[in-house]
Amino acid sequence: MVHKKPFELIDVTLRDAHQCLWSTRMTTPHMYPALADIDRAGYGYINILGGAVFDVMVRFLREDPWKRMQFLSKQLTTPTDALTRGQSIYTFELFADDVVALNIELLAESGVKVLTVYDALNDNRNIESSVKVGKKNGMLINAMLTYALSPVHDDAYFIARTHELVKFGVDFISVKDPTGLLTPERAATLFPAIVSAAKGIPIKLHSHCQSGLAPQVYEEAIKSGFSYGYVATHCLANGASLPSVLDVYASAQKMGRASKMNLSALQKVDEYFDWICSRDNFSRGEQAIYDPALYEHQIPGGMISNLRAQLATMGIAHREAEILEETARVRQDLGYPILVSPFAQYIVTQAVLNVMQGERYKTIPDEVKLYLKGHYGKLAGTPSAEVMNRANVQYDPSRRPGELIESALPGLRKKWGRSVSREQLSLHAFYPENLALGLKDGASEALKQGPVLQPFTELVKYLVMKKEYKRIRTKLGGVELSFSS
Repeated sequence: MVHKKPFELIDVTLRDAHQCLWSTRMTTPHMYPALADIDRAGYGYINILGGAVFDVMVRFLREDPWKRMQFLSKQLTTPTDALTRGQSIYTFELFADDVVALNIELLAESGVKVLTVYDALNDNRNIESSVKVGKKNGMLINAMLTYALSPVHDDAYFIARTHELVKFGVDFISVKDPTGLLTPERAATLFPAIVSAAKGIPIKLHSHCQSGLAPQVYEEAIKSGFSYGYVATHCLANGASLPSVLDVYASAQKMGRASKMNLSALQKVDEYFDWICSRDNFSRGEQAIYDPALYEHQIPGGMISNLRAQLATMGIAHREAEILEETARVRQDLGYPILVSPFAQYIVTQAVLNVMQGERYKTIPDEVKLYLKGHYGKLAGTPSAEVMNRANVQYDPSRRPGELIESALPGLRKKWGRSVSREQLSLHAFYPENLALGLKDGASEALKQGPVLQPFTELVKYLVMKKEYKRIRTKLGGVELSFSS
């Protein structure tokens, strides 16, 4: 079947690109000068929020996420898209349905048009409440299927999950490949099956480039009748990030399915962020080299870099290969969970314990025990008898996890008073007091900075930061300035 409808593109530069390459350190002032050009570039949607972005804003940037959501949605005429982890929202723990509802209501009120939601176990019961509340608040619902490679994650598994999402009445279904494990050959059979099972619901592809194969996988998506693809500006694409907008656009052109894009605007966006990489010493994306070990341990790129740093700190960097090999064995023992947050962290932690203690499962963290009990949802595969015996738990996934959590908002309102804003109340639901209070308004800082960077000012800032220059002398018109380090 030949598909002619344009393959539209969704920008992730303001979310997943810097999450993968800059440790999620893009601030609202970083974003502001690029917004007008991103907005006129021709994207179908712009993804502005995900779990890590919200969490890093609070914990490290100390920015108020709600101020950013309101600011970006106001500045952009292109519809904005925010991603949550279903019942886990932005963090690793599960939250009550009333907290989930409050978060989605605030997203809708901020101007976000598309609620993208997924569950790390593909237990779609964990996105059920999000879908209902999002619809109630007039949002389009984009439900994600998280791809993984294992004996249990076959075509039948993903088709069954697709049928569940069709019953939910979602507006879009996305295939999310967080580690870039999809190959063109696998996509050639899986993608048409998902398109067929979706019964006309538009399908999106969200795949990272860790294996280096994502651009070819996007070509299979275009051939198979997918409607959208997530992409990043060229300098922040590839590697652990997503494919370049230019590469995917070229593929769509070649197949006669290109959407109308403003190449001049795309170039300006890329030039701007390329400058920010130079000015602030941030990484650019680089084409990944194929690594067969990826298909064994399946750990996402950002997590691998964090693991290496932690192993070095612990003085056991020389045991990395051993730990990665054990990670693959632990994943098999636990019934093949998908290596996304929080389960990737749990599995790697268990692998490190197994290797360092010299005895497998001598110590089992409480989070792993909760996983084995079904606390987080249904498991894709069956854990080994050895692990279940060592953990001394019984698996019971009979109830939706959200049903087991008491409402949280009444207690929070009692503690913080009725005068507290709903945005602040949500922050108290997610974080302890020392993190939830005292956040700055990044949007105000962006407005103070302005939407256009001044070239002379930027040059001076850059030169002053360069420690190798002992003396700097600049001249603009009749004004001459000298700086000494």
